[in-house]
Amino acid sequence: MLRATPNNSYPPFMSVPYHPPVKRSVEIAGHKTSISLEPLFWDWLRDAAAEEGVPINAIVARIDAERIAADVPPGLAGAVRLWLVARLAATGGRTDAG
Repeated sequence: MLRATPNNSYPPFMSVPYHPPVKRSVEIAGHKTSISLEPLFWDWLRDAAAEEGVPINAIVARIDAERIAADVPPGLAGAVRLWLVARLAATGGRTDAG
């Protein structure tokens, strides 16, 4: 497992800091679609869903509704990443509920 050292700058909770996006299927309002996110973002999305006690699809559907209402809507994957980073910032950088 990789860890942060003086020679690299990624946080110690990132076991593999750079990984290509992984495509997964989700369902929004009864329609299946796919999203490509890096594993770290999938982990954070799974954590958010678990903390709220809802399926990942419910979180993604909420993000989708919010992004569509934006003046200039981003793509869904970008909106998910932005939502997760905003959530992380709001918790003071904690990736867990505690």
